[in-house]
Amino acid sequence: MVALRLQIIIGSTRPNRFADKPLAWLVDRLSGRDDFELDVLDLRDHPLPLFNSPMSPVRTQRDYPNEAVAALGRQIDSADGFIALTSEYNHGYPASLKNAMDYVFPEFNKKPMTFVGYGNVGGSRAVEQLRLVSVEFEIAPLRHAVHILGGVMMAAMTAEEFTPALFESLDDRLVMMINELVWWSNALKLAREAT
Repeated sequence: MVALRLQIIIGSTRPNRFADKPLAWLVDRLSGRDDFELDVLDLRDHPLPLFNSPMSPVRTQRDYPNEAVAALGRQIDSADGFIALTSEYNHGYPASLKNAMDYVFPEFNKKPMTFVGYGNVGGSRAVEQLRLVSVEFEIAPLRHAVHILGGVMMAAMTAEEFTPALFESLDDRLVMMINELVWWSNALKLAREAT
């Protein structure tokens, strides 16, 4: 089996965002696995203006307009598979995530993506939109996802002391999701390396 690097992409950049709580759970549960390395891409670390490149990265590929975009591109490029950790705002995923994705293109190609959503109906509409958009990036969107519904989300938000155990009811779903991501990441990495 080839060495894999999986990357959690945090879509929300808002102050006091909820994303940090499921991120802590994901890191806690996934750090002990030995079948991949885990990386976190926090879009707060990559502040970009609204997409303003003179030409689409579909055409320019890795000819980045500036170092900020190049740094984002390098981090995405280093991953073999992605977990999009996304909130749902007004039936969609955050503009910060779409904006970051629009700045790059080949870095995502022929790699799988799965999803952890939160917000209304567990972020399911945001995840559904991301699945549609990911196809245009030549990403393989995966079926299994984790949806953090209201009961779990409220318990995590209102706990006097947060602990990743507040998400333990989602552990089985997470294992199923990650096993699928690892399988696809291995398969597509081998295929990319063969071509």
